[in-house]
Amino acid sequence: MRNLVRFVQKYHFVLLFLLLESLCVYLLSNSHSYHRAALINTSNALTGEVYQTKSNITGYFSLGFHNDLLALENAQLHDRIAELEEMVDSTSHQSDHVHFRHIPAKVISNTVHFRNNYILINKGRLDGVKPDMGIISPDGVAGIVTGVSDHYATALSLLHRYARISVMFRKSGQLANLTWTGENYRYGLVEDIPAHLKIVEGDTVVTSGHSLIFPEGIMVGTIKEYIEPAGSSLNKAILNMSTDFNMLRQVYVVFNSDQQEIDQLRKANIHE
Repeated sequence: MRNLVRFVQKYHFVLLFLLLESLCVYLLSNSHSYHRAALINTSNALTGEVYQTKSNITGYFSLGFHNDLLALENAQLHDRIAELEEMVDSTSHQSDHVHFRHIPAKVISNTVHFRNNYILINKGRLDGVKPDMGIISPDGVAGIVTGVSDHYATALSLLHRYARISVMFRKSGQLANLTWTGENYRYGLVEDIPAHLKIVEGDTVVTSGHSLIFPEGIMVGTIKEYIEPAGSSLNKAILNMSTDFNMLRQVYVVFNSDQQEIDQLRKANIHE
């Protein structure tokens, strides 16, 4: 109590000024419509700023949750697109069976500057991920699953010495193979291109679907430069890869739901 009295004695002029100022504002707001409207507008503006700031902070901390929802929705859309494409391509009958499914995942670790690069994702065996499943980004092909634990999986990045996938020129349907030379992570090497094929800068390259790891038509990249080695019947091309591996964050594990049946047929053919 003594401290309160001392505080009032020390700051009584300031307290009196604040009291009189508050009284003046109150009287003005109740006696003149203009001042009352100005006060209300100022109050609304301040309140709006406070709520906007609160909304921004809340939205920032919920970005991860919303990103996961979007990734799940995108995976469902990929499945639906695959279903519709299969229905369109089917000439004898329509089937509701979809060969390829998609599992959304986040990239936990990824390298681009080594000769052999790997991708680590946060989905594993309990999520349905198995070795030899493909990994795609929102922009195109990214890698192939090689190792799986309960909750995580490692994948061979396309930026790897032993990464080799079957690709196709969208315009002509001609098949070729894609590898990585180990130089720039933005560029791949398309090999085994027949010499008679006319290739120009900007031609689109997609997955062929022959490996059964990736669906046909997944974006791989566009031709940057055409190479014609002397004395060879097969040419090469530098490919500007559509996936920016240095910015790899959200991916999808893509798998063929008929893979087990296909593997059994292959094993049976081997033993014959």
